Amino acid sequence: MTASSPSTLDLMDQWQPPPKKRGPRGCVMLALLVVGALVAGAVWVVVSLNDREPVPVKPVFTVPALTPAPRSAIPGDAGPLPAEPAKDAWIAKVSENTDIPSRALRAYVNAAAKAPARCDITWATIAGIGRTESQHARHDGSRAGEDGIVTPPIIGIPLDGSPGVLAVVDTDKGALDGDAKWDRAVGPMQFLPATWKRYGVRASGDGVAPDPQNIDDAAMTTARYMCARGGDLGKPTGWWTAVLIYNNSTQYGQEVFSNADAYGKAALKP
Repeated sequence: MTASSPSTLDLMDQWQPPPKKRGPRGCVMLALLVVGALVAGAVWVVVSLNDREPVPVKPVFTVPALTPAPRSAIPGDAGPLPAEPAKDAWIAKVSENTDIPSRALRAYVNAAAKAPARCDITWATIAGIGRTESQHARHDGSRAGEDGIVTPPIIGIPLDGSPGVLAVVDTDKGALDGDAKWDRAVGPMQFLPATWKRYGVRASGDGVAPDPQNIDDAAMTTARYMCARGGDLGKPTGWWTAVLIYNNSTQYGQEVFSNADAYGKAALKP
């Protein structure tokens, strides 16, 4: 007998004398009571469901795929950066329209605002990178907290020369990516450790070392890197140069272009 099998004493305790047989009238009455209960229950369920408010389903933000030739165009106008008194309301509205988490969107807006004016980088372009690289710090269940820290940390695959993968031998002794043999891209904007070491910037200016797993630091470093490498992103040559240096793939550039264009249009909606 197994541990889950009932003992003889258990079976004896559960025994009950057999019920008396019901006559035809008793069976009919019992059947009517059962049917009545079922009907009443069904009516209650229907009324209860009809009384409930419908649950709104948030539509998924879709990005139309655009395929401009490299250096032929830039994404559409994303509109002016929000002024400080209205920034919170603007971020809430655009976050709702685009499915960009408000914490990530704030990081993108602040990074664009602090970029050199001559660079002309938009928050939508930074957001376009963020969507492609990590779905705005949401890759594999990660999230950016109110303090900007992304948890769990986002760390890419080892760049070990596998088919379709570059071979990049470790450059930071695993300090940022936890890998002392091969480098891995880190953070929501997916920087290589060597690139982060050169361009990483602390958004808060508090003197602490820049953290690639901080959405504010990562967004501002993206703006710094793209402005340094592309020059004027308000022109097709500059925009494409910056994006293709970020990732040398026309398909990648077209995806970021599509993201940025869609975000800009969504932000301009009333």
